[in-house]
Amino acid sequence: MPYRAIFARTLVESIALNAVCPYYTMYPLDFPLRVLKQYGKAGKWVIDPFCGRGTTNFAARLLEMPSVGVDSSPVAAALAQAKLASAEPDRIVASARSILTMAKEPTEVPKGKFWKLAFHEETLLQLCQLRKALLAECSSPTRILLRAIILGALHGPRPKGTPSYFSNQSPRTFAPKPNYAVKFWTERQMRPNNVDVVAIIKARAERYLAEPPPDVAGMVQLADSRDANTFNHVPKACLVVTSPPYYGMRTYLPDQWLRLWFLGGPDYVEYRQSAQQLEHTGIEHFASEMRRVWKNVAAHTTRNARLIIRYGGIHDRDAKPMDVLKSSLINSGWRVVTAKAVPDSERGRRQVRQFQTTPKKGVTEYDVYCHRA
Repeated sequence: MPYRAIFARTLVESIALNAVCPYYTMYPLDFPLRVLKQYGKAGKWVIDPFCGRGTTNFAARLLEMPSVGVDSSPVAAALAQAKLASAEPDRIVASARSILTMAKEPTEVPKGKFWKLAFHEETLLQLCQLRKALLAECSSPTRILLRAIILGALHGPRPKGTPSYFSNQSPRTFAPKPNYAVKFWTERQMRPNNVDVVAIIKARAERYLAEPPPDVAGMVQLADSRDANTFNHVPKACLVVTSPPYYGMRTYLPDQWLRLWFLGGPDYVEYRQSAQQLEHTGIEHFASEMRRVWKNVAAHTTRNARLIIRYGGIHDRDAKPMDVLKSSLINSGWRVVTAKAVPDSERGRRQVRQFQTTPKKGVTEYDVYCHRA
C-alpha cells in the first residue's frame, strides 16, 4: 500500500495519542512513519535509543511494528510508555476520580510565590494527590496513560473558553522559569483559575483515545543507551530510527522541571546535568559518547539493518552538526550511505508563543541514512 494511503489510514485510526503531551524537542510523526513504511514491515522490530516522547515508537505501532525505546529523561520515558499503552477513556477518568476521592491530604504541597501564582490552591492540592498516588503505583496501562495526560495538561495557555490546562498562562512545550513567570503574571495581574481537574482529564482522555491505535508489542526503558546492559533483553531489530541530542543542547531536564516534579523530582529548577545525559564538554568527547550508543544498537540489529538519524544543531555552538554526527559514526558499526537536508518547517516558531518569545530561525537539519558496516 502506498505511503500516502497508509498515512491516510492512520489518520482514520487516530494519531491523536501522539499529541498527548507536547515536547520541545519533538520531531514530526511523518518522518518515522515514512521511513518505517519504506524500509520496515509489520512484525519487524524497531529501536530508538534516544526515543524522547516516543514518536518513533508510536509510528511503529501504527504500522504494527514492535519497538523498543530508551531515554534517560523521566519525562520522555513516561510519555513514550503511554504511546504503547491502551485503555478506555472511562477507565482513565474513573482512576483519577478514585485517587481524588480516596486520597488524604498530601503532606507535601510546594510553597512559594511561583506555586501560588502557577496553580489555584485547590488545583495544586489535587495535583499533589494524583502525584502521590501515581508515584506509589503506575504500572498499569490505565495509570500510565493517566500520568501522560496529566503531564500534558500540567502547564499551558489559558483559553477564553473552557480550561484545557491546570496552570496559569504558561508555555506548553517547556516549563516556565519561576522568576520570569512570577514577574510575567504579576505585571499582567494574572491569577490562576480554580479548574475542574477531572473534567480536563476526561476531555483529554476522550480526545486522545477515542480511536485507539492497534495493540503492538513494545517496551520503553528509562535508561542510558551508552550502557550496553540497557539492551540485554532487546530483540534483534531491522531498523534504528532516532534523533540524538544536538551538540550543546543541555537543557532537556531543566526545560521540563515542572513535569519532572510531578514524576517525583524537586519542586525547583535543577540545572546540574544528570550523569545519564550525554556530556557536552567538547565535540570529540560528545561524538565518542554517541559512538557508544551506535555500537550498542548495532549489536542488537540484523545483518542488513539500517540506521536513520535526524540531526541538527543550535545557534550558540560553533560546530557543524554533520561534522559532529559523522565523527560519532566512525568505527561505530555503521557506515553513512547518504544525507539529505530537511526542508525548514519553522517548527520552532510554532512552539514558543505563550511568553511572547520570538525564536531564531532553526539550524538546518539532516536525515542521515546508514547501513550496518
